[in-house]
Amino acid sequence: MMAASQTSASVPRVARTMLGQVVLPGEELLLPESAGPGTEGSAEQTLRLGSVVRPRARVVCGPGLRRCGDRLLVTKCGRLRHKEPGGSGGGGGVYWVDSQQKRYVPVKGDHVIGIVTAKSGDLFKVDVGGSEPASLSYLAFEGATKRNRPNVQVGDLIYGQFVVANKDMEPEMVCIDSSGRANGMGVIGQDGLLFKVTLGLIRKLLAPECEIIQEIGKLYPLEIVFGMNGRIWVKARTIQQTLILANVLEACEHMTTEQRKQIFSRLSES
Repeated sequence: MMAASQTSASVPRVARTMLGQVVLPGEELLLPESAGPGTEGSAEQTLRLGSVVRPRARVVCGPGLRRCGDRLLVTKCGRLRHKEPGGSGGGGGVYWVDSQQKRYVPVKGDHVIGIVTAKSGDLFKVDVGGSEPASLSYLAFEGATKRNRPNVQVGDLIYGQFVVANKDMEPEMVCIDSSGRANGMGVIGQDGLLFKVTLGLIRKLLAPECEIIQEIGKLYPLEIVFGMNGRIWVKARTIQQTLILANVLEACEHMTTEQRKQIFSRLSES
């Protein structure tokens, strides 16, 4: 019985059948186009003469997953999530594992908040909360040239995105998009408050039509920046309002919807 259960557990399952379920490190998941008749959740497909063969959809591995040929290897515990490409079906999109953790692992394309720790020649060293600092070139700013260098000092807060994030290479950041525009990236203002939350709360706050952000926006006029590395920068009119917003954001992770509504109603009355 034990051997039979181990054999059944080792059979890779189709990724789409595991959405929303807990996956463990070491598990292998099959992509829809690679699922055969012997895998769980798959169906036979007959190729007829004259039929059109669709191109294989592009699949992107997010945090907690690693691509191994036609399979996805789970590297951390959590719930499997999926986002369709452009909001339409087709088998592709982004797969990732949603888990509660504070340690950030750089991912290509992530927008993060970093702290400049040193200047090294033409590069800035930026602390992003990972295992090693990221490098940022002085030319990676909008309008920057060899003569017109950006005014970046040690201790400044930088909002940028990763263009290189590999386990075998040093992370590299830029503060421009593919068109060479800053698009909101660059040096963050001196005022304001920087604090750290879990990565799960960041993803929750960045979700489309997040109720928490809508309710906070009704309290005070504010400026807020979210980093996928678990850092939040917020600034309100006064220091008291800034501290209130930071405390509310940190507490929202452990509050129910009713508790959150009570807190916001008290704040709005005061």
